[in-house]
Amino acid sequence: EVQLVESGGGLVQAGGSLRLSCTTSEFASGDYAVGWFRQAPGKEREGLSCFDSSDGTPYYADSVKGRFTISSDNAKNTVYLQMNNLKPEDTGVYYCAADGPRGDSRYYCVYGMGYWGKGTLVTVSS
Repeated sequence: EVQLVESGGGLVQAGGSLRLSCTTSEFASGDYAVGWFRQAPGKEREGLSCFDSSDGTPYYADSVKGRFTISSDNAKNTVYLQMNNLKPEDTGVYYCAADGPRGDSRYYCVYGMGYWGKGTLVTVSS
């Protein structure tokens, strides 16, 4: 079973940056899909960015497009989410997730993934 552990959350002022990391127990032996999701207080979980290696193009939700970047270091079994120009509405628990490839990066951000980390809290103050 795939295990995912997020880190890098914390408190940051609006306009600041954070980089979240997600270390996986197994990664990148063939095609894969990874994603970052957020659950803000009182809101439903939102798929922020997903990448399916069999698609090759990352998907970004409109709310984070141009500010967040998903990347991976296969040698370190780690996926990153670089978050710039953070806003108070970015506050929430951020989850890393993974699944097998489907050839569509957007699919998993819309429908969710099979393996989840426990989340890391990001708080953006105004």
